[in-house]
Amino acid sequence: MPFEQGSNPFIEGDPKLINFKYFFTRKLFFLRESDALALFPGGFGTQDEAFECLTLMQTGKADPLPLVLVDPPGGDYWKNWEVYQKDHLLKAGWINEDDLHLYTLTDRVDEACEAIASFYKVFHSSRYVGENLILMLKCEPSEDVIDYLNQKYSKLLVKGKILKGTVLSQEIGSETEHLARLILHFNQRDLGLLYQLIRDLNRLVEPAPEVIHPEQK
Repeated sequence: MPFEQGSNPFIEGDPKLINFKYFFTRKLFFLRESDALALFPGGFGTQDEAFECLTLMQTGKADPLPLVLVDPPGGDYWKNWEVYQKDHLLKAGWINEDDLHLYTLTDRVDEACEAIASFYKVFHSSRYVGENLILMLKCEPSEDVIDYLNQKYSKLLVKGKILKGTVLSQEIGSETEHLARLILHFNQRDLGLLYQLIRDLNRLVEPAPEVIHPEQK
């Protein structure tokens, strides 16, 4: 938009800078090519992007990734936004309590950074193979952790249990075939609860020192 701000100085003049004519293609790339999202106070466009991302995350059309809503220190832009979600969408039953776990809301930069870095502490990525959702992990969880996940997150399953697995035949040759795996017959509905499972994995499993940096995703 000619009347909006230009490119920031970090990307201005860089060949990776892309200008989009249409908002829908910009948002597609915005989410498709991101490993994390941080949204700051803004106007209609900010709200549009926030709800677009949350809708795609809530419906499983976007791969799991951390979304952080960042207020200025002491600010209440996103806090008031969340009050609206709870007072209208949640109370009316248009979203459920677990959907509030799709994002992190904070007014502290260190908490925002931690929400992003910790999301990839153990979790690496995900994909579907047939009817199974495969969670790729940087290290293998213990049997005690698997038992805990099965007890707490049985609602996620259409059938069976959450299982540790090895690379499936369909994945041989992929860049992630060396990673540990969890396999579950996911109901493809409770995405907010799936995000809680990922955070529990990151909390309960201690990664090897050489894989803790999020850029190694």
